[in-house]
Amino acid sequence: MPDNFLIALLLTIIAGLSTGIGSLIGLLSKSDNKNFLSVSLGFSAGVMIYVSMIEIFPKAKASLSIELGHKMATIATTLAFFAGILIIALIDKLIPSEMNPHEIYVSKKNVDRKKLMKMGLMTATALGIHNFPEGLATFVSALDDPGLALPIVVAIAIHNIPEGLAVSVPIYQATGSRKKAFKYSFLSGLAEPAGALIGWFILMPFMSTTLYGLIFASVAGIMVFISLDELLPAAHEFGEHHLSIYGLISGMALMAISLLLFL
Repeated sequence: MPDNFLIALLLTIIAGLSTGIGSLIGLLSKSDNKNFLSVSLGFSAGVMIYVSMIEIFPKAKASLSIELGHKMATIATTLAFFAGILIIALIDKLIPSEMNPHEIYVSKKNVDRKKLMKMGLMTATALGIHNFPEGLATFVSALDDPGLALPIVVAIAIHNIPEGLAVSVPIYQATGSRKKAFKYSFLSGLAEPAGALIGWFILMPFMSTTLYGLIFASVAGIMVFISLDELLPAAHEFGEHHLSIYGLISGMALMAISLLLFL
């Protein structure tokens, strides 16, 4: 078992269970700061895009170069990067919009309670499927370098907070039970560590520098897609356009500074 295994698993659990934070915000607060959420989501996107393209992609290429050489490693890294995008895009495509945790809007009036309960449970299921590859991505990053993975964990945790809201709000409105709403939201976040463990133990017998490089490149693709397809649109939806961009640039800048400190 790798030296960083437990640290990587702990970081993945923290990222996944941040859905519980979103659930608590939705259940306990009477108002929300949409501008702050917009900046935070943009910030997360900036962190994930920057670290994917500047740090993870080159590391994947370097790992593949050991056995494949420079030219083939470049081709393999590029293909694996877009394969990661394709995987997460297909998962999003297979989840109908009414079940997608990023597409759900719940009206507080004149809503059938059974439909709301079904919506909440379906959202929790969809969220679990959606977060499965995210868990593996976080875990692999932390396994390689816990220091590098920490800002990724923070970014994914912020990204998961609105998802926790999407699960808990309809269930709470359907049942009137904060405990039940929090429970389902919290459990949906377990998909991330589950994805990490299942993915890792399936791949572990075949692990090599080449496979590791391919996984790392696909992780970069997954993170870029999440940022462009989910985080930035959500950030734009919650607040002014410029706020999400300011958050994006701030996330990139902070990630750049953090990487420079470890040169």
